[in-house]
Amino acid sequence: MSKVRVITDSACDIPDEITDRLGIVVVPLSIRFGDEEFVDRRDLSPQDFWAKCKESKTLPETAAPSPGAFQKAYEQALADGYDGVLVIALSSKLSATHQSAVLGAEGVAGTIPVVVIDSLAVTMAQGLIAIDCAEMALTGASLDDLAAHATDLVSRAAVIGTLDTLEHLIKGGRVGGAKALLGSVLSIKPLLELRDGLVAEAGRQRTRSKALGTCVAAAKAAQPLRRVALVHGDATDVEQAVALLKDVVSEHELIVADMGSVVGTHGGPGIIGVCWLSA
Repeated sequence: MSKVRVITDSACDIPDEITDRLGIVVVPLSIRFGDEEFVDRRDLSPQDFWAKCKESKTLPETAAPSPGAFQKAYEQALADGYDGVLVIALSSKLSATHQSAVLGAEGVAGTIPVVVIDSLAVTMAQGLIAIDCAEMALTGASLDDLAAHATDLVSRAAVIGTLDTLEHLIKGGRVGGAKALLGSVLSIKPLLELRDGLVAEAGRQRTRSKALGTCVAAAKAAQPLRRVALVHGDATDVEQAVALLKDVVSEHELIVADMGSVVGTHGGPGIIGVCWLSA
């Protein structure tokens, strides 16, 4: 029986109750509001982050963990009696986090084997891969088997979401031709999805309820699902979204998660997304 620890980063948005139960270790990114810097989910809970966003005139910025932070997590796994580490990292096309995880692994070469998987995902699409692997790790699966399983899951992970406001995207310079979106067009609810590890536009809807309906329809079209999650950033219509997802068929029950600062920084308050692993 192998003893493998699953490590991920705080872009995963996995609820603490689940990481605690499955023994998943989360290496945090950091968030900066002007001159103030916080460690994600350690100094700043998702709730604190959204409250701070409302007060702050400047957009927060995120920074990847250092290679040393990952190396420390690997060394702790060795000290705790694990004989291997599987890392599920935020998409390498969105952040230097994956690179830090790889460099950290070089620092423990010869002491504990580490496999770093590029999830090509973010938020709970990344989180669901980590959860699935952590449950498999508890059965005593080998590091090689877990790595193969994780690689397979990467191709099955998806997320589609909608923004409630374009303000954060425009302030952050992440919308091309932002001026064209100003004025009356701000009432449009853009849809975003992950495509090849990058965030891409997946259409737009006139109303929030239609945008939510499109997200749920995408999950239904991907059925049967292995896992499904609803993730949101301080959204007020979570219950409505959960009700819409009631009919979605999944092997595991729906997880509802708070979106933290890593994705929330770019999406803004009210962002809501549906993430899944297809069966």
